[in-house]
Amino acid sequence: MIKEISLGELVRQAERKLKISTLIPDADNAAVGNLFIAVRQIWSDIRFPRNQFYFIMERIKNMTREYATQMEAARKGIVTKEMEIVAKKERMTTEELLPLVASGKVAICANKNHKCIDPEGVGSMLKTKINVNLGVSRDCKDYDVEMKKVMAAVDMGAHAIMDLSSHGNTIPFRRKLTSECPAMIGTVPVYDSVIHYQRDLDTLTAKDFIDVVRLHAEDGVDFVTLHCGITRKTIDQIKNHKRKMNIVSRGGSLVFAWMCMTGNENPFYEYYDEILDICREYDVSLSLGDACRPGSLADGTDACQIEELIALGELAKRAWEKDVQVMVEGPGHMPMDQIAANMKIQNTICGGAPFYVLGPLVTDIAPGYDHITSAIGGAIAAASGAAFLCYVTPAEHLALPNLEDVKQGIIASKIAAHAADIAKGVRGAREMDDRMADARRKLDWEAQWECAIDPETAKRIREERKPEHEDTCSMCGKFCAVRSMNKALAGEHIDIL
Repeated sequence: MIKEISLGELVRQAERKLKISTLIPDADNAAVGNLFIAVRQIWSDIRFPRNQFYFIMERIKNMTREYATQMEAARKGIVTKEMEIVAKKERMTTEELLPLVASGKVAICANKNHKCIDPEGVGSMLKTKINVNLGVSRDCKDYDVEMKKVMAAVDMGAHAIMDLSSHGNTIPFRRKLTSECPAMIGTVPVYDSVIHYQRDLDTLTAKDFIDVVRLHAEDGVDFVTLHCGITRKTIDQIKNHKRKMNIVSRGGSLVFAWMCMTGNENPFYEYYDEILDICREYDVSLSLGDACRPGSLADGTDACQIEELIALGELAKRAWEKDVQVMVEGPGHMPMDQIAANMKIQNTICGGAPFYVLGPLVTDIAPGYDHITSAIGGAIAAASGAAFLCYVTPAEHLALPNLEDVKQGIIASKIAAHAADIAKGVRGAREMDDRMADARRKLDWEAQWECAIDPETAKRIREERKPEHEDTCSMCGKFCAVRSMNKALAGEHIDIL
C-alpha cells in the first residue's frame, strides 16, 4: 500500500534505519553513501515528488561539501544546487548569479538541515520576495491553526515564513516547519529565550541567548533576526531623543530591557563573532534586526534609526568576512517622501546587502487597513531597492491575524512586490500583465482568471453579479468599451440597447 510521507520524515526514517544523524556536519563518506541507499529504499514505497526526492539526495550529499555557506561556495566558484534552482527561477545564468552571492548582494537562505527547502534568492536585482509572520501567543495558542496558516501562505505565494511564537513549547512547531515547509524559515531567537528557559528576562545570561541561537540553527532555521546593532549607548539615545514611540521592535525592546536591568552589553553585539561561527557552521543567514525602526511617522529617519543602521553596516561587513550571508532589516513607519532616500542610504551604508522592510507604513491612522498602507510603502521601497517585503495584515496593531487576515496581507504584499518588479525591470515581471491585457481585449474570462493574483476572488465577484450577456460585465453591460471597440474594428454593428 502506498503511504504519504513528509520530506523530513523520509530522512528521519533513513536515519533510524542506519542509526546515524544527518545533523553531524563531518559525517564520513561511507555514512552518507549508506544514507543514500536507505532513502532510495524508503522512497520506493511512498508517494513522493521525484524532483523533491532528487533535491533531498543532493542536500544529503552536501554533508561532505567543500564549503560551509552559499557565500563561501560562490567565492570559490562552486555552483551549488541551490544556486542552480535560484538562477532558473530568476531567468539568470549561474555565471550571473555567482558574483552577486559572493559579494553579499544576493542571499540564498538555506540552512543545510532544512532538507525540504525550495531555495529562493533575496536581492534587489531579483524578484521581490515576501515574508509572512506567524506563530502562537498566550491568547492564541493553537499550533494546528498556525500550521494551516503556514501551508495556506505557501500556497498563496509566500517565499518565507517567520515563526514569531511567544508562548508554549516552540521546538516541535519549529521542527515541523523545517521538516515540512518548503519556504525559507526565519525566527527571532530572543523571543524563544524567555520561553525556552521559562525564566524572567533579567535572569538570563548571554550564554543562554547564544545557546538558543545554536538550537534554532540545529533545527534547520534558514535565517535568524538578531538585534545586534543596539548597544548600551542606545539607552542614552532613546532617553535623550524623546521619540514618540520609543522602540516598537518586540525583539529590540527585549534586548533594551535586558541591558537596562542587568547593566550588561547587548549579548548579540558582544558575542557577535561566536554567533557568526554558529551561522557559518549551519549556513544560517543573519537578518540584522532594526531595533530602532520608526514606529510612527514622527520618528522616521531620526538619529536613532540612522545610527543603528551605521552599526548594522559594520556588522554586515564582519559577517561577510566569515562567509556568512546577511540581510538588513529596515523601517516600519515612514512618510512616502522619505522612503526612496532611505533605500539609497541603506544600500550605501550596508554595501548592497539585501534590504528587508516591514512596510513601510505610510500613515499611522489606518488600523484595520494597514495591509494597504504597507503595500503603498512596500511598492515604493522595492522599486527603490528593497529586496524583501514583510507582509502586514489588517490585524496589524490590533490582534493575531486569522487566516483571512493572512490572505489579505499576502495579496497586498504580492501586488506591491509585483508592481515594483515591473518598475525596476526584473526579467519577465511584466509578462503576466501583458497576457492579462490580451485576455481582457478578447473578453476571455478564463484566461483572465489564469493571470489573476487572486483568481478565486475575481471569479466569485463576477459570479455574484453576473451580467445578462457573457461578453460584458454588470458594470457597463453593452456600453463596454472593449466590446464596442472589438466590434468597430471588425466592421460589425455595435448594439447598445
